[in-house]
Amino acid sequence: MAAESTAFTPLTLPVLPLDDEVVLPGMVVPLDLNDADVRAAVEAAQAAARSEPGKPRVLLVPRMDGTYASTGVLGTVEQVGRLADGDPGALIRGRGRVKIGAGTTGPGAALWVEGTRVEESVPEPLPGQVAELVKEYKALATAWLRKRGAWQVVDRVQAIDDVSALADNSGYSPFLTTDQKVELLETADPVARLKLATRQLRDHLAEQDVAETIAKDVQEGVDKQQREFLLRRQLEAVRKELRELNGESEGEESDDYRARVEAADLPEKVREAALKEVDKLERSSDQSPEGSWIRTWLDTVLELPWNERTEDQYDIRGAKEILDAEHAGLEDVKERITEYLAVRKRRTDRGLGVIGGRRGGAVLALVGPPGVGKTSLGESVAHAMGRKFVRVALGGVRDEAEIRGHRRTYVGALPGRIVRAIKEAGSMNPVVLLDEIDKVGSDFRGDPAAALLEVLDPAQNHTFRDHYLEVELDLSDVVFLATANVLEAIPEALLDRMELVRLDGYTEDEKIVIARDHLLPRQLERAGLEEAEVTLDESALRKLAGEYTREAGVRNLERSVARLLRKVAAQHELGRRKLPFTVRDEDLRGLIGRPHHVPESAQDPAERRTAVPGVATGLAVTGAGGDVLFVEASLADPETGAAGLTLTGQLGDVMKESAQIALSFLRSHGAELELPVADLKDRGVHIHFPAGAVPKDGPSAGVTMTTALASLLSGRLVRTDVAMTGEVSLTGRVLPIGGVKQKLLAAHRAGVTTVVIPKRNEPDLDDVPAEVLDKLDVHAVTDVRQVLELALSPATNGAAPEVPVAA
Repeated sequence: MAAESTAFTPLTLPVLPLDDEVVLPGMVVPLDLNDADVRAAVEAAQAAARSEPGKPRVLLVPRMDGTYASTGVLGTVEQVGRLADGDPGALIRGRGRVKIGAGTTGPGAALWVEGTRVEESVPEPLPGQVAELVKEYKALATAWLRKRGAWQVVDRVQAIDDVSALADNSGYSPFLTTDQKVELLETADPVARLKLATRQLRDHLAEQDVAETIAKDVQEGVDKQQREFLLRRQLEAVRKELRELNGESEGEESDDYRARVEAADLPEKVREAALKEVDKLERSSDQSPEGSWIRTWLDTVLELPWNERTEDQYDIRGAKEILDAEHAGLEDVKERITEYLAVRKRRTDRGLGVIGGRRGGAVLALVGPPGVGKTSLGESVAHAMGRKFVRVALGGVRDEAEIRGHRRTYVGALPGRIVRAIKEAGSMNPVVLLDEIDKVGSDFRGDPAAALLEVLDPAQNHTFRDHYLEVELDLSDVVFLATANVLEAIPEALLDRMELVRLDGYTEDEKIVIARDHLLPRQLERAGLEEAEVTLDESALRKLAGEYTREAGVRNLERSVARLLRKVAAQHELGRRKLPFTVRDEDLRGLIGRPHHVPESAQDPAERRTAVPGVATGLAVTGAGGDVLFVEASLADPETGAAGLTLTGQLGDVMKESAQIALSFLRSHGAELELPVADLKDRGVHIHFPAGAVPKDGPSAGVTMTTALASLLSGRLVRTDVAMTGEVSLTGRVLPIGGVKQKLLAAHRAGVTTVVIPKRNEPDLDDVPAEVLDKLDVHAVTDVRQVLELALSPATNGAAPEVPVAA
């Protein structure tokens, strides 16, 4: 609200300039007369006052950077004397605002100006808005003064009722800048001036509250740190006293990780990463979970054998002798290890140990049925090479972090199994056996087989990076041996990074050597028997391997030997048998019962499976090695049975298609083969593969099904001593298949003497042991007609074929 009336009174006054200072009406200020401008203005005012009544008057004008304000304050010189410090001074009181006009002349050395005094008035009583403004300003001023402890000034401010005087009272506020005070001075309207003073005071109080809050928070943080520091020092002192009380010495490197890292033999990049973690550890508090993570990480890094390596034994003949002594057979893998050692020796002799940052490691995949010695072969390889051996079981692993490690942010994070294997071995060039790599699974936690791609890639594993360590680990000098039972279960990308070595099983002669040299001594020790007390004759071992256990490996053979020795030991303790004792083949039945696998050729002719037409013997490969597979065929009665083909025995799609092909071939070529194919038109054909609980699939049973159907239609029996394998085409061609070595070994174990294989599989015979080939009559054929000629017995003299009919 504006003032009602304003009177203007002309004045001529000496100017007293104030540098960076402002005096408002109502204020009383002391000024130093040592200042030439102040002294000149006061002396000029005193000279003028001699001719005029009243006190000497001066014009107080703010001067900023040499520029005068447009409004000044009329001041009266109340007293001239000495200031508190003894210097001459004058006490001047501000009386009212003066609008500065033109300059003029006057007595003394001061600058004289003409001015107009501004008289202000506010109506009485105060309007409501102005009264509220006065109340608000007094409340804000009171709050600020109370914070400063100026209680006497509070009463003085509360006693001011004039709006103009209340606004000008803010000139005493030390927090106002010169510009803000000049703005107050030049605001003539008292209500507007009071609004301005209220806003300035409110802003200052808000800033003060924020500053106090920040200062309080900082002080609380400082107090907490000081308190925590004090408590930690006290805790250290208590622990020290307890150690001294218990007679314990303080560990030199218990927490001094920096000294341990600097003293450790670490690669340069690993050392830099470790020192960074030490810096973080020193900045973190003991209660911080990050400190615990860093300590665990540093312990893991310091325990790894970064530059530890065992010296390889380059005695090639000695290594070969070790492998031969610990394992019978398995010539392929023995030759591969011998080649590896020979190449390593030549590279070392020529200074080619490290090429492109990579060393000469190896990655071998040992694939074969259970019990052939894949796992134990790893220990023999390490023994022959003079290296440390570590076994990593991968069966059932479904979490990718098991291979590459967990991120350190997880609770309970650990490095992967590869890093733990290196740590356990204590060297950077061990033999690591990745057992059961075909049993690795995948789910929502990732695919461990995909994580193994970098581990088993000789071109990448020299910079393997574990998620937990996050530093490069050189695996290029490690010999990895991966074992698997089923080749198809290994991902193609992973198999491509490994060198495949097949272990297809043992011959009967090899089993006898293994049982005599390895299994029997071990089981004698476990049964508490001396070597001279119980002896197993070779005939007994041969019968155990051939009739009691028919398998690719030797696990069941070892169990049978153990069972036999337990029987002998028990009978001796019961007084029924005296030692020493030699076990012969005729003693086996009385000790461990009748044999379970009697060869088909040894059975009564009437009891053999091929004693009726429509049954043929095939060869197959399973997860346990090779095995014989019988195929049975029958024709349904034309009056009761429906036409078509029925297949049973848990067959896969490929095997079902092979049956369709065999039937189609016989239908189209029946006249040529002199078969009564008319029976196939109206009668249903049923083909069954016994052991119906076992799933079967693959194309290699094509010739077997064709032979069984031809035997059924012709009434000619399939020879008991013949087994066959091969894929058949619609034109009767016999196509190549896989697993020839395993199938021939299975035929040899089953007592089969004649085997029919595809002509294009003849090169695979080089892998079959010579002693097995000597006992088998192997026929390589190209057409199914040759198979029928070899497998079917001669026709009876003019007798009509007797075709089995399905019930």
